[in-house]
Amino acid sequence: MARRWLMAAMFWFWLLAFAVTVTAQDVVPGSARLKDVAALQGPTQTPLVGYGLVVGLNKTGDRRQTIFSAQTLANMLERFGVAVSPDLIKIENVAAVLVTAQLGPYTPAGAQIDVTVSSIGDARSLQGGTLVPTPLRAPDGQMVALAQGPLSIGGFGAGSGDNSVQVNHLTVGRVPNGGLVQAARVAALPAGGALRLGLREPDFVSAGRIATAINTELGAEVARVVDAGAVALEVPEQYRANVPRLIARLEPLPIALDVVARVVINERTGTVVMGGDVRLGPAAVAHGNLAVRIATAYDVSQPAPFSGGQTTVVPQTEIDVNEDQAQLVALEVGATLADVVRALNLLGVTPRDIIAVMQALKAAGALRAELVIL
Repeated sequence: MARRWLMAAMFWFWLLAFAVTVTAQDVVPGSARLKDVAALQGPTQTPLVGYGLVVGLNKTGDRRQTIFSAQTLANMLERFGVAVSPDLIKIENVAAVLVTAQLGPYTPAGAQIDVTVSSIGDARSLQGGTLVPTPLRAPDGQMVALAQGPLSIGGFGAGSGDNSVQVNHLTVGRVPNGGLVQAARVAALPAGGALRLGLREPDFVSAGRIATAINTELGAEVARVVDAGAVALEVPEQYRANVPRLIARLEPLPIALDVVARVVINERTGTVVMGGDVRLGPAAVAHGNLAVRIATAYDVSQPAPFSGGQTTVVPQTEIDVNEDQAQLVALEVGATLADVVRALNLLGVTPRDIIAVMQALKAAGALRAELVIL
């Protein structure tokens, strides 16, 4: 009996190990899921917008020059049976805002969505405020959702008089799950036996790999490349009555993307991001620092006693120019990103210097990548 139990345990252990091995083999290194690189064309998100008020601010709301916030507050109070003229209202804890959100194509009624609240007056901060119920409308004017709730601005501000401190942006906030969908926007799947997948990053090689992966998964030539940004899919007969099941089967497919080599530069922040496929042609990079120092010292010229002269201040200016010895680093043909980073580190360059070096390499024709400047 003990031997039988031991053999059964070994069998189940071997079966579990085999299943784990098969699952690990299904994951292709450097690949992404189909749902992350392409989307079904047709249903799209709907932008929502609304106008409302944020209350509960600590004297950081709209001031007298913002007329519409006082008018909106007077209209709201009138609905509650409180009649007051907007000219008599003097408040600092209310701010007029625009509320925006994105409604997904399959978001049902009763679902909650995130909303963004932005000040449109002269409020100094929305910190600690609460958004009063605000209707959100679609581009066609239909009221789709209702937004309300406390704001989260991800920062703070404090101060008194001329002394103040501020962290992050204080006039834009978010209300997580603050929008309640009132009416769902019906988005039906494309009719007929054909679907169309749109690539988020158009590329002929990636589109071809998507079509190949779909045909391999379904065991038939049902997918074809239309252009660099679209793949057409003929729905098999067994899925004609249940297209969502076909989409659910295809979305987890691993796709090996062919990404364009890019170097992204943000000169405002000094940020440089280089893709892993960046290559360099033969080049030599020299880097040297030119330092100019100007110093002025003031000497006092004192005349001799009883000479009748006057005491004067004489400036003594010194100019010193130093240029460090240039460092030269050679890059061979086909140098990779690691080689570029290692060479730049040897030069001891700063992010600003890296930006200048990358632009110079691109101008020299040695940078085999697309240079994107934000």
